Amino acid sequence: MSQPEELRKRTKEFALRIIRLFRALPKTEEARIIGRQVLRSGTSVAANYRATCRARSKAEFVARIGQVIEEADETVFWLELLSESGIIPGDRLNPLLAKANELVAIFVVSRKTATGKIKLDRAAAA
Repeated sequence: MSQPEELRKRTKEFALRIIRLFRALPKTEEARIIGRQVLRSGTSVAANYRATCRARSKAEFVARIGQVIEEADETVFWLELLSESGIIPGDRLNPLLAKANELVAIFVVSRKTATGKIKLDRAAAA
């Protein structure tokens, strides 16, 4: 399986885990508010990565991967808030939080690699 296919699969699995988390949240007002935020950002990681895979240029890829990073990092924030506020015990969220941080790291490296390739292309063209 190619790296883009593998990441497509991983981000979709992540989105499904986020949906299951949302469904399991307590029925309190604060849990619903934060839950909707984590649901939106966590599922957007997969959707935006799919769009990134369809980028028509390296510059478009870099811009779109930036959106993926933002959504993944925002998801980390909401998961931390769920844990630190006591809405969900931290030990239940730690595996999902680790996965979210892992995705952020992967996409940051991907953006750096793509940015470096753009700079090389520009240097070669000069």
